[in-house]
Amino acid sequence: MGRRGYPPEFRRKVLDLVEAGRPVVDVARDLGISAQSIYVWRKQDRIDKGLEPGLSSAERSELSAAQRRIAELETELAVHRRASELLGKVVPPKGATKRSR
Repeated sequence: MGRRGYPPEFRRKVLDLVEAGRPVVDVARDLGISAQSIYVWRKQDRIDKGLEPGLSSAERSELSAAQRRIAELETELAVHRRASELLGKVVPPKGATKRSR
């Protein structure tokens, strides 16, 4: 499965099995998932509990949402700048008049 392919409830149950003393490799083999996934989930769980430094899941989610919004706004700004540039070539600036000779 791809990134974030397992529901949070499944991850929690896997971590509970590991915390109960079952070896990570055994749990991974029995459930058909990679041991590396379990190690990553365990590290993130420790960060969320404040036992290790790092971004919590909530902070990570908030940061991702902010980065997506920034990308949207930058795209929107680029469109507005381009439209303004094109309109400036077609429509003279306000207050500008043609001089008669």
